[in-house]
Amino acid sequence: MIQITNLDEVDFDTIPIDSFWNTGTEKELKMHRIHSYPAKFPAFITTKALEYAHEKSLETKQIADIFCGCGTVAFEAKRCDIDFWGCDINPVATLIARAKSDKYQSGRLENYYNSIISSYDQIDIADAWYESANERLKYWYNQTNYENLLRLKMAIKEATPNSKYRLFFLCAFSNILKPTSKWLTKSIKPQVDPHKNPADVLQAFKEQYAFMALANKESNLSSKASTEIVTKNLLDPSLDKPKVDMIITSPPYVTSYEYADLHQLSSLWLDFAEDFRELREGSIGSLHHIYNFERELKRLNKTGTHVVFRLIDQHKNKARSVAKYFLDMQQVAKSCYSMLNSGGIALFIIGNTEYKGVKIHNAQHLAESLKDSGFNEITITKRKISNKILTPYRDEQGRFTTDKSGRKIYSEEYILIGRKL
Repeated sequence: MIQITNLDEVDFDTIPIDSFWNTGTEKELKMHRIHSYPAKFPAFITTKALEYAHEKSLETKQIADIFCGCGTVAFEAKRCDIDFWGCDINPVATLIARAKSDKYQSGRLENYYNSIISSYDQIDIADAWYESANERLKYWYNQTNYENLLRLKMAIKEATPNSKYRLFFLCAFSNILKPTSKWLTKSIKPQVDPHKNPADVLQAFKEQYAFMALANKESNLSSKASTEIVTKNLLDPSLDKPKVDMIITSPPYVTSYEYADLHQLSSLWLDFAEDFRELREGSIGSLHHIYNFERELKRLNKTGTHVVFRLIDQHKNKARSVAKYFLDMQQVAKSCYSMLNSGGIALFIIGNTEYKGVKIHNAQHLAESLKDSGFNEITITKRKISNKILTPYRDEQGRFTTDKSGRKIYSEEYILIGRKL
C-alpha cells in the first residue's frame, strides 16, 4: 500500500495490484445471491477490511456503509457480531439489505410459504385490473404474468404479518420480476426482448423461495448485533448519523447507470413510486434538482476542476453531471470524517472511469477530498475486479462482452483508506 503525503507525486496508473484485496479465503454464502444487483460489493472485502483494522489496533464495535446497496457489508458485519448502520437512497436496495441481514426461523418461513401458495390459488383477479394498471408495468408484462404477479403480491400480504418475514417474501417477489417480464435477459439497460418467453410466475417464485430458504439455513446467523438500515441519502440534512469505528463502502460511479431505472420494476410493484423516475432525485451526483453550475464550480477541488474543464468545451452536460458528482463526494468525505470516532478508519472502493476519451479521476478526487476533510494516514492500493477481467467491454445493450468494438470499462479499482486521529 502507498501512503499519500503529496497527492501530486502519486501516479495512480502505476500503483501495483495488491493480491491481498483480490480474493477471499472462503466461498461466498448463498445469502449474497438472493437478489440480483449490479456492481455488487464483494463479500470478502469486509473480512479483509476488518483484518486491516485489527493490524492497525482498531477495536471495531460498529461499522457503517454509507452506500449500503443490497447489504453485503451489513450481512458480513452481522456474521462477525458487529453492530451495523447503513443508508442508501434506493428503497429496493434497502429492502434487499434488510432481508439479507436478518435471521429467520426455518419452520416459520415454511409455514408462511405454504400459506402464500394456498392464498395464491384462491385469489381472483378481474380483467379490468390489467386495463387500469400502471402503463409502465403494462409495457413490461403480458396480461397473464401481470395478473399472476398481482395475485402473488396480494397473497404475500394476506399470508404474512407486517414483519421481517413479509420483507423476506417481498424480496423473493422482487427478484422474479425481471425473469417474468419482457426485460432483455442479462442486460442492465432497460430494454424489451421481443423474442423472450417470460418465466411462469408461480414456478419462478417457488424456485426463488427454495433458494432463499436454503441460503437462510446456510448462513445460520446467531449474532445479536444490531443492524439499522435507512432509506436516505447520506447528505440529507435530516439524517441522524451515528458515531462509528469504521466505514466500509463503495460509492456510485459518476458514469454509472441510474439505479432508479435499473430497479424500476421493483420500485413500481412494491409501491415505492408511481413513476420510477421520481427516485432519481436526490442521489449522489443527480442533476434532478436546482443546481447553479457556474457558482458551484468554484467549490471543486483541484482534481475535480481539472477533469471538469477537460469536459466542458465538448461535453457541457456531462461536465455539469461530473461536477455535481465531485461536489457531492467532497461533502461525503466531510460527513464520513464527522461520523468516525477518534482513531476510526474509512475504507472506500472506487474505480476511475472514462467518458469519450476523457479520464474521470474518481480515485484521485476522493483522495484529495479525504485529505481536505482532515483524514490522516491516507493510503491507497489497487485490486482486480475478477468478474470483469475476461469481459472488459459492454455491448449496446449494456451486457459484458469480449468484443473490442464495445465500450471499454474498468477492470481494476482502488482501495482508499483514511484515518481520523
